[in-house]
Amino acid sequence: MDNKFVLACIHFLRTAIKIELERRKKTKKRLWVKKWISNRHYLGASPTLLKELAVDDQLSYRNIMRMSTDNFENLLCLIRSMIQKQDTNMRMALPAKLKLEITLRFLATGDSFKSLQYFFRVPACTISKFLPVVLDAITEALKSYLKVPTTNDEWAKIAELYDRRWNFPKCCGSIDGKHVQIKKPINSGSAFYNYKGAFSVILFALVDANYCFRYLDIGGNGRASDSAIFRDSTLNIAMENDTLGFPDEHVIIGDDAFPLRINLMKPYSKRKLSNKEVIFNYRLSRARRVVENTFGILVWRFRVFLRPIELQPSTVDKVIWSACALHNWLRMTNSNAYFPSNAVDTEDLNTGAVTSGLWRDFTSGLASTSQLGQQL
Repeated sequence: MDNKFVLACIHFLRTAIKIELERRKKTKKRLWVKKWISNRHYLGASPTLLKELAVDDQLSYRNIMRMSTDNFENLLCLIRSMIQKQDTNMRMALPAKLKLEITLRFLATGDSFKSLQYFFRVPACTISKFLPVVLDAITEALKSYLKVPTTNDEWAKIAELYDRRWNFPKCCGSIDGKHVQIKKPINSGSAFYNYKGAFSVILFALVDANYCFRYLDIGGNGRASDSAIFRDSTLNIAMENDTLGFPDEHVIIGDDAFPLRINLMKPYSKRKLSNKEVIFNYRLSRARRVVENTFGILVWRFRVFLRPIELQPSTVDKVIWSACALHNWLRMTNSNAYFPSNAVDTEDLNTGAVTSGLWRDFTSGLASTSQLGQQL
């Protein structure tokens, strides 16, 4: 081979390599993490605003997180091991505390992941990955607060409180269902389309006299009605098989949408009622007001339910489970701080006048699953 040709090839390769190296120097390196996001350790909401409020303004901290600093620390201890990942050589794992703060803020406001991204300086795509994990962890850690009563004594305590507060004896709970609005799932057709002209999943619940959820059926598609959800629920199956542990002659109560049964009472619907029937309807209506107020408080404290939730139905179910678990936990352990007495409807026993609770200022949340019902 001619030496001149070899030398020319070598020169050509050297020149090409030199040009490529110069090009690479001019090309900006792609950032692993945007600089403003990497600054979250000292400029994000967690180490700045939330830390300041935890020390200087407990009320504002509770408004943001929907719980006190003590409640937050207790919850974090319960779920830390379930949500904390290990650091790697490539990057540091997000702290469990930050994940919980973001999740609670999402439940409290329903803010978009983009909005939470800028507030906490955590990428929206990262939030979408860890949020379901944290929701599951909350539900698992607080599952004892969602336990369905199974013995005569447990149901009798609920009935005693209904009798003392609402003058309705032998009542073990009030049932109702609500639509939780969602964004239309991909390729779902009309499966989640409800009579209100929106898409939803259903939250069906049995509530005690202390505004706590005692039974939950979550995830039914929006086309179903109260009666259909109840018919297919494990609650109905247990009642039919007499395996729920109800004391003798005890009942639950519902509205006109539910079937009249020996252990399920609903109001008289005929006209020209007798005095006794009018009194019965009045007493039942007062007792049923508890379930309306419980749903109302849930929306008032966790405003993710005020607008359609833009998540997949399976993740929406996790949102509902965790919010209900938090509701019961905060109600049972810190009731006055969770919601004050004027948050729920109150009635003057002398005049019969009803004063609306604060939650009724938020009327665009959960809708009744019965076409006869009223929207909250």
